[in-house]
Amino acid sequence: MSTQYDLIVIGSGPGGYVTAIRASQLGMKTAIVEREALGGICLNWGCIPTKALLRSAEVLYLAKHAKDFGLVIDKTDFDLEAVVKRSRGVASQLSNGVKFLMKKNKIDVLEGTARLEKGAPAPKVIVKGKDGKDVSYQSKHVILATGARARDIPQAGLVADGKLVWTYREAMTPDVMPKRLLVIGSGAIGIEFASFYNELGAETTVVEVMDRILPVEDEEISKHAEKEFKKQGLKILTGTQVGNLKPGKNTVTAEITGKDGKKETQEFDRVILAVGIVGNVENLGLEDLGAKIEKTHVVVDGFGKTGVAGLYAIGDLTGPPWLAHKASHEGVMCVEAIAGKGHGEKFDPWNVPGCTYAHPQVASVGLTEKAAKEKGYDIKVGRFSFIGNGKAIALGEQDGLTKVIFDKKTGELLGAHMVGAEVTELIQGYVIARQGELTEQDLAHTVFAHPTISETMHEAVLDAEGRVLHL
Repeated sequence: MSTQYDLIVIGSGPGGYVTAIRASQLGMKTAIVEREALGGICLNWGCIPTKALLRSAEVLYLAKHAKDFGLVIDKTDFDLEAVVKRSRGVASQLSNGVKFLMKKNKIDVLEGTARLEKGAPAPKVIVKGKDGKDVSYQSKHVILATGARARDIPQAGLVADGKLVWTYREAMTPDVMPKRLLVIGSGAIGIEFASFYNELGAETTVVEVMDRILPVEDEEISKHAEKEFKKQGLKILTGTQVGNLKPGKNTVTAEITGKDGKKETQEFDRVILAVGIVGNVENLGLEDLGAKIEKTHVVVDGFGKTGVAGLYAIGDLTGPPWLAHKASHEGVMCVEAIAGKGHGEKFDPWNVPGCTYAHPQVASVGLTEKAAKEKGYDIKVGRFSFIGNGKAIALGEQDGLTKVIFDKKTGELLGAHMVGAEVTELIQGYVIARQGELTEQDLAHTVFAHPTISETMHEAVLDAEGRVLHL
């Protein structure tokens, strides 16, 4: 295997492997370094296997409510081992798919742990293989796509032990079904796991230090989602802190401080930490190279440049939004700029959709209503409840809401926010609208198929104009 390349990508998650494929398409001799499994955290321990778990929970939910659809199912139950096995099988299938893509695109896979040393025209990449031996590689360009990992907060006594206090890894492969579960953090990761375990019968408590769950979402949407989660039995405590986790033999005690400042100690079978992530910047040699790091993330410009000759960074490593599709898009933009095929426009995070795959789902793109006002826009807001949508009612999914925010002066779509069935699929319509700079009038004059839940997207736009039809 060669030790000379046009591009070496470190990390094979959705950012890394997509970047490598695009580089190969552009004629670059490319290698990718991976210390664990191809596909990175997303395919093996994140995006994909969690959705497989949530699909099992969704099927169970439908089975439990079969009577609502005129069906009779005498007994509903689950096999935890089989649920986890299916999830792991899905992850394995996709990891093998990435392996095939690397071979198809003639990308060399370097198995091992990478570190960087000074070199020219880019830093040298030293890969320590599974045999413990170092091999030095030189490339014209190096792109870091090492991602991020779950965050601990030792000063608050929030540290995962892998047994009773879990990160997403342990939560994805549980050895037992906890009767009492505490989820600390109500971002997408925390809410998705809370939704899964709650549906499977765990008495689930979600604690959020902010004043509402899903705090990055539009306030109206997060309140709607909270209402639905509580209907399903989730206990949600906002404006609340957790500290001093003390694992025992089979249970964990947690000190919970409420809005009123009162502290109480509660006991749980398992705890899931979902309090954020930190970038994988350690042991890469970045400090010696002069790369700038802020709050565990590599600082880059809008094209992935780190300021170190020949060295670039993309994805979770560079900060929020911490999303797989953002990493892939950044990687393609970065490598196209390197190849002189870019469009000259910096990466715009406001056109990146965010999705939470709980029940109900939550999805959004662009500015929240609050953020739009803070930026000084004179806005028009449109809303449409799923209760006025025929397809949603037919599916038994009428508890949803679509909300859009326009610039009153120009008609620009500033933001779109949705909660309800399949909104993670529907949000892409608004993403395309923002990318294509469609106006309020463009969307109002668009024909939406009937009967579909997507009609709520049209009705919300019409509502912003004061001419909603079905409410």
